[in-house]
Order: sequence, then C-alpha cells, then structure tokens
Amino acid sequence: MKKTPSFEHYYSENPTSELTVKELVLKLRNGHKYLFKAPSGVYGKKRIDRASILLIEKVELTNEKVLDMGCGYGAIGIALKKEFPDIDLYMSDINNRAVDFSKINAKNNNVNAVIKQGNLFKPWEGNYFDVIVTNPPIVAGKDVLHELIEESYYHLNENGKIYLVAYHNKGGKGLENYMKQIFGNVKELEKSGGFRVYLSIKRG
Repeated sequence: MKKTPSFEHYYSENPTSELTVKELVLKLRNGHKYLFKAPSGVYGKKRIDRASILLIEKVELTNEKVLDMGCGYGAIGIALKKEFPDIDLYMSDINNRAVDFSKINAKNNNVNAVIKQGNLFKPWEGNYFDVIVTNPPIVAGKDVLHELIEESYYHLNENGKIYLVAYHNKGGKGLENYMKQIFGNVKELEKSGGFRVYLSIKRG
C-alpha cells in the first residue's frame, strides 16, 4: 500500500484524502467573529492556526491591492477583507480543494475576491500588488519558500509590502534572513508562542 506523503494535506495540487468538512470560528481580539468551512486535505482542518491569527491581527491595510498567497480555505484573506473592506482581495493556492473552499467561504462571508488555483505566482503573471500576505508551508522546502520570497519582490509595486508568518526556530529564521537578502530590509513585527510575523518593504 502506497504511503501518502505527510505534506499532501496542504501542499498537493489534488488531495486524495476523503473529503470531510468542519466548521471553524475565527475570533479576533477585537471581538469580531467569522465562520469558515474547513475541508480535509487542506492545512488548518482542525482549527484556525495561531500563526494565521497572528498574521491577521498584525497586518495594517487601507485601500491596497492585496494578495493572500497560499490561501488555504481563505481564512487570512477573507478576514482581512472583512476588517479592511476597501482593499481589493486576490487569493491563490496550489491545492484545488483549498481554492474551492476559499470560494465557498468568500461567498458565505459576503466577500468579493479574485481566487485562482496554481503554484506560487503562475496565476498572477503580469499582476502587481501593494501587499502580499502569506503563511507558507515550511514543509514545502527551502527552494519553494525562497522562490515565493523572490517572486513576491517582483510582483510588488514600489513600496509594496510582504507580511510573512512562520515558526522562528523551524525555518522562520532562515526565511527572515532571505527576506532581508532579497528586499534589503526585514522587520520582526510580532512574536508569540514561537511564531514571528516578518515584514519587508520593496524600496524604490
């Protein structure tokens, strides 16, 4: 019997696990609550993870064009659109099931978003953003994560920002260093429970 790779759950184009759906509540510190349908085969099935919540609560937006890269079932992007209604929201993920449920969750939360399936920035050729937010799958490997950071730089407008959250001692420190290498700057915005939110800005 072929063993399913452990990373299939959230870094696989077509999950093979049987589809089950759980309803999850996202509660922010400001008291706002949002409901999401979370499918099996997508990261965060059991609960909305602390890293995503930390990221949502540290991002500051006004009316920017925002991309949620590796959106999963959409919790980060959708919550940000609800908190900052004037943004233009774009979301994508390699995982077909994640994209399907991002669309369901966007509709259920009355959120307008452009949602596409594809690996990294392939769905966004010729598109540029003011802000990119991402809670990337460390298990995808250093090469993929470095490509994400490099491509983010090229897909950001001048003075555009990337917010990235990661577990500092399990790959996050390396990503922080690489963000500094590519962008020339990086700032640690928040740390909680081992997680860090890192910010880099594309300077002209």
